[in-house]
Amino acid sequence: MSDSYERERQNNARLDSLANKVSALRGVTVDIYDNARDHTLIDSSTETFTSFSQSLRGSAGRLGRAAQSGNKVAILKLSGIIIGVVVVAYWVVRLIFGWLLG
Repeated sequence: MSDSYERERQNNARLDSLANKVSALRGVTVDIYDNARDHTLIDSSTETFTSFSQSLRGSAGRLGRAAQSGNKVAILKLSGIIIGVVVVAYWVVRLIFGWLLG
C-alpha cells in the first residue's frame, strides 16, 4: 500500500513540475509573439514615415522650382508651409516636454 502512495506522490510531483515547465513555455511564447507584433508595428510605422518623407520631399522640390521661376503664389505657399511646420514642431516639442516635465 505504501508503495502505491509513494508512486502517487512521485506522479503528483512530476505533474507539478511538468505544469510549471508548460507555464514557463507559454510565457516565453507569449513574449515572443508580443515582440514580433511590436516589430511589425515598427516596420509599418517606418514604411509610413518613409512614404510621407518622400511625398513631402517631392512637394518641397516642386514648390522650390516654382519659387525659383518667380511665381509669387508659390513663394507665398512655400513661406506658409515653412511657418506652419515651425509652429507645429514648436507645439509638438512643447507638448512632449511639457508632458514629461509634468
